[in-house]
Amino acid sequence: MACRALVIAALFATGIFASAQAAPSTSRGEISVAQVMEMLEKAPNEATARQILLAYLAGVGETTGILVKAVGTRATCQGPLTLNDRAAHQALRTATRQGNAVETPATPLLVDDMIKRAGCSLGR
Repeated sequence: MACRALVIAALFATGIFASAQAAPSTSRGEISVAQVMEMLEKAPNEATARQILLAYLAGVGETTGILVKAVGTRATCQGPLTLNDRAAHQALRTATRQGNAVETPATPLLVDDMIKRAGCSLGR
């Protein structure tokens, strides 16, 4: 939660999401698939977009790792939890084709993708 707030604050401070052309958050204030896809598109050519994207992806990845560890011995993963721009693009591109990218929160999709790719089983 704190990570998301910091990323959103950074986005507004740099003007990335404050401009009229920027993709909006969901109506619930969550980081949308549209926002992350926009940063993925801009990152190769814009340093600020690249920094914001890296901060967001690092926050999602680190938080997912912490949550999986918090599950303790009930969580088993076949491989490492990883997240990079390519994996994020693939996970979100699928979501973009299936629904409204502006109203779809990106973070749960990325967390789910990380867990699936790592082959994690989160026992009850």
